[in-house]
Amino acid sequence: MTKSGFAGIIGRPNVGKSTLMNCIVGEKVAITTDKPQTTRNSIRGIYTKMPGAPGEEGVQIIFIDTPGIHKPRNKLGGFMTDMAKSTFNEVDVLVFLVDDELSSGTGDKYILDLLEGVATPKILAINKIDKLGPEKFRKIYEEYEELGMFSHIFGISAIDGKNVSKLTGALEKLMCEGPLYFPEDMVTDSPERFVCSEIIREKTLMYLDEEVPHGVAVEIESFSESPGLIKIGAVIYCEKKSHKGIIIGKDGKKLKGVGKSARLEIEALFGAKVFLELWVKVKENWRDSDFALSNFGYRKQR
Repeated sequence: MTKSGFAGIIGRPNVGKSTLMNCIVGEKVAITTDKPQTTRNSIRGIYTKMPGAPGEEGVQIIFIDTPGIHKPRNKLGGFMTDMAKSTFNEVDVLVFLVDDELSSGTGDKYILDLLEGVATPKILAINKIDKLGPEKFRKIYEEYEELGMFSHIFGISAIDGKNVSKLTGALEKLMCEGPLYFPEDMVTDSPERFVCSEIIREKTLMYLDEEVPHGVAVEIESFSESPGLIKIGAVIYCEKKSHKGIIIGKDGKKLKGVGKSARLEIEALFGAKVFLELWVKVKENWRDSDFALSNFGYRKQR
């Protein structure tokens, strides 16, 4: 017998949702940076455990890594929050990830308010316990335990995997009998072009100053494969002419660094030589343009 189901990972921006999913799946399927709102689309990571002994159950959990939930300031922010909220009633269990006390800010309280009346089972994961002292962890635990909203509460460290297996074990028990939706060796269903655009965006964010990241989008203009070679042409869009200069850098060094870093990761991922061309273009206020958001793949979910 096999069990299967869907688990949504929700939480504030930069709380570690993508890192957690990557840890559970065992491979990097979602980009991660120290910049808030790195994840903009829902990304699926596939965790499969085949039966290891007679009578042992197999299980497949499709994790949905959602954008950080926040009060939106533009149409892109609205898209991201709506994307995350759309998972609330469409999965078998929600994993709410936090890393601080409720009293430290309004972000987690905002999410709790959104969860009011949502019947989907919920598990709380207190992340970054490698950085939390015992007293602070106890306070966070007790604050959320008093709410009576969560079937389980775990303290975890997504970055080093501490207690993540306990969280996964609890999720396995919540899954119902069902088919394997994906092959056992598949870890994500994201298209190749999307994966490449996300890698390029991740490397761009890692090279950028604080004022630029939220205004960056990547569009794959060309993607072709031949034996042993992948050719990719991509455009990095920003919102201001001054940002274009920052992305390119003096003598083009920053853009070359982005390209080399992205190319090496894409080559390692696909096991082929990659020829990557990057351009930088300005599209002012694209985060508030329905047309631009649609072109960049940020479309409303049906």
